[in-house]
Amino acid sequence: MEFQKISSPSLKELFVEQLEDMILSGKLKIGERLPPERQLAEQMQVSRAVVNGGLSQLEKCGFITVKPRSGTFVADYRKNGNIDTLVAIMKYRGGKIRNEEIRSILEVRLALDTLITKQIIETATNETIEKLSHQVEIMKDGSISETVEAAYAFQHEIALASNNTLVPLIFQSFRSTIIAMWERFCTIYGTEVLYSNNKKLLEYIKNRDTDGALKWLEHSINECLDGSMQIYYEH
Repeated sequence: MEFQKISSPSLKELFVEQLEDMILSGKLKIGERLPPERQLAEQMQVSRAVVNGGLSQLEKCGFITVKPRSGTFVADYRKNGNIDTLVAIMKYRGGKIRNEEIRSILEVRLALDTLITKQIIETATNETIEKLSHQVEIMKDGSISETVEAAYAFQHEIALASNNTLVPLIFQSFRSTIIAMWERFCTIYGTEVLYSNNKKLLEYIKNRDTDGALKWLEHSINECLDGSMQIYYEH
């Protein structure tokens, strides 16, 4: 068996993590001015190089804005953010996804799944159907991790077969988040429900039933949004 090297976070990573936490928790408000680099370095007992590198990374993620001759300010990451911002949000509090992010991701999923399901029903080959069927079979008797991985592969295969260039890349970007959400779903409601949901969608795809597939997608995702199968965390 091969073991991986254990490594500790660098001072820059710890600096970035602390400021991200303060911004995401609201301790640092949007528009608030940060202390100068020298003062931050003294207060946090790190070098100016650590502070400078950390602020550059935070600016890249859309968390702060550096204004020449004015200072460094907390930015509205919802306006200035990018995929790096999303990754930081998902890692916030040890990867426990916040309820607002769960809702936002499910809403995006509904829009994307609707798009690619329409397309795959029109163009799916027998080979694609076989690949989808294989993943559904894995879900049938799999553990939570096996079922969730197969569910992700099922959804990603639909994205690939839709011939939309961007959607598979978006799915890949959200992979760890999707996995975490469906692991929580299976922990609460069992793997059988996730298996059943995907099996039903597969049947609609096999039958080329676009209307039925889209109604089922809307129903199953809305059950997680506002229905009987919510996966939000308690406040």
